[in-house]
Amino acid sequence: MEQKLKIGMPAGSLADPNRGGNLINLLVNSGFNVSGYAQGGPTKFTSVNFLLGWDGRPQEFGAQLEINEIDVAIAGDDWIRERVLEMKLEYGKEVHLEHVLALNRGGVKLVGIVDGNEFDTVEDFLKNLCSQKKLITVVSEMPYLALDWLRTKLDATGILEKFQSFSVQKYKTPSKIESGILIYETWGKTEAKVKNGGADIGLEITQSGSAIKNYGLKIIDFVMQSQTSIWINSNLRNDAEKLELLHMFLLNLYGSIHAENKVMVTFNVSNKSTGAVEDYLRAKNLFADEPTVITGKEFTVYDVQIDTANINEPLAKVRYELAKLGATSINTLPVQSSIPSIKVI
Repeated sequence: MEQKLKIGMPAGSLADPNRGGNLINLLVNSGFNVSGYAQGGPTKFTSVNFLLGWDGRPQEFGAQLEINEIDVAIAGDDWIRERVLEMKLEYGKEVHLEHVLALNRGGVKLVGIVDGNEFDTVEDFLKNLCSQKKLITVVSEMPYLALDWLRTKLDATGILEKFQSFSVQKYKTPSKIESGILIYETWGKTEAKVKNGGADIGLEITQSGSAIKNYGLKIIDFVMQSQTSIWINSNLRNDAEKLELLHMFLLNLYGSIHAENKVMVTFNVSNKSTGAVEDYLRAKNLFADEPTVITGKEFTVYDVQIDTANINEPLAKVRYELAKLGATSINTLPVQSSIPSIKVI
């Protein structure tokens, strides 16, 4: 049977074509058409026969990668790190998962939040808290990230030894420990629980921080930045056939990401004006090694790629200045994929 690369397809907002940074369009522009994904599955890759969709929750993909149930996961960096830390802290097992490509989608921040403005740093907050209590309570959707974060901060303050014990539990279940760090794993609304005294401190996932501000809470620490990425189990590199499929998958995804905000501008220039045009293109860094040209008897055709997000050299200005230099038939075409070379992966 021909090898297939099993892709963990994340359910939730990423599967919504109107949310999640439009993951479906990214896959389509990469040459990987899918059916069923936006409808809740099963996901099928209809344009290639070497990818197998495995629908699931990104919260579980770290564990699935670890046992080789899937080969590749499309998931948030935070959820992968959460599972790696769970295996290490709860089960004493080291898991080696590898980040291979950022998708520039689903960006969030993980921040520490408290109620009150008395302390400027989390270290000062913890010193005061630990002088009064022997059991610290925390709320978070990512309990092991919260535990690792607080242990690091307590270690920096020299008081970790007194808080070595920990317990991860559902919200407000009876504590299994008398001292240490009690982490309540929640289903969201971390802000409300911190605001209403449900815990001493929280680890919250946020994009803008507006909900935190609305609750009158203080961000006391920045813990990590996360986005949607491609992750693998490092053991996949030992399978030459699957590694080749992975490289094919990554190269085409990269091409689609690299093409975002880019257009191709084609235009004609009289041969007597090419010198001035090429001087302009060179001065504005509008080509890589050399401009793409087709030289005819009287005219030369140029193709240049323009970044529409470049506010210093906006597309409208470039087209206008090219026209002033004698360019005609200036056409602007969308770019679905742009692969500089195999070296990008």
